[in-house]
Amino acid sequence: MGEISVGRQQLNRLLADSGGTYGAPYQRAFAELAETHHGRPTAEILPLLRRAADQALLEFTHADLREQAEAISTGEPYVLRVTVI
Repeated sequence: MGEISVGRQQLNRLLADSGGTYGAPYQRAFAELAETHHGRPTAEILPLLRRAADQALLEFTHADLREQAEAISTGEPYVLRVTVI
């Protein structure tokens, strides 16, 4: 399970259904990669997740991104604990 802390004003960077106007929410990018890259190598998915996190201005650790990439690769559920500060 990963963890991230975001401010209320940054939720639209993370959540696709936040109602915000931010153009690249991370949740949408993650879901798209989960659909298109299931079964692909973790090493191929990891830089795509890093780019999505960078575009959304979110600071995931390398370990969190690796866990996410592994979940996408294997099709296992991934739980992200979000703390709103």
